[in-house]
Amino acid sequence: MNTNNPANPKGVERPADDDERTGESHGAKLQRNVGELLQELRVAQAGVQILFGFLLSVVFTDRFHEASGFEKALHLAAVLLSVAATALLIAPAAWHRLLFRAGRREEILRVGNRVVLVGFGCLAGAIVVVVALIAKVVFGPIAMGLVGGLAVLAFGVLWFVLPAVLPDDRRDRQRVPRTSDR
Repeated sequence: MNTNNPANPKGVERPADDDERTGESHGAKLQRNVGELLQELRVAQAGVQILFGFLLSVVFTDRFHEASGFEKALHLAAVLLSVAATALLIAPAAWHRLLFRAGRREEILRVGNRVVLVGFGCLAGAIVVVVALIAKVVFGPIAMGLVGGLAVLAFGVLWFVLPAVLPDDRRDRQRVPRTSDR
């Protein structure tokens, strides 16, 4: 590892030739990774903004005013989770606009990744609360628990558990072939 490189003043460890698999420089890799992060956020931002708009419009219906205090509290929780998701998922785009010319792509990626993961958690929470609230209004509290639980399970497995247990095939790509493998 090369940590005494003038082009790497913070001493961030990385392979001497930056990225052996793609052949791109560290700067090109950072630029590509920031672009990928921002592209991924476009998908999530559209969903959270549509959900947020729906939640805001519900308040102005006659049926909402007839809702119980519990239902209104659930609605407010969904709104607050949507606000948090919106702020967290848009933040890396704002940071990119403010910081990329200062050569701070590495910080944008490092902190942005964490913020986006929390934003995804808030988005999942907002969606779970909304579907649980709908199930309660339409079918009652038992349906609310069942539908909410299934939604939590679906998001937890698909967004967080499955990526953690996917096999890491990088070891196979980086493995040097033995004489018997040739």
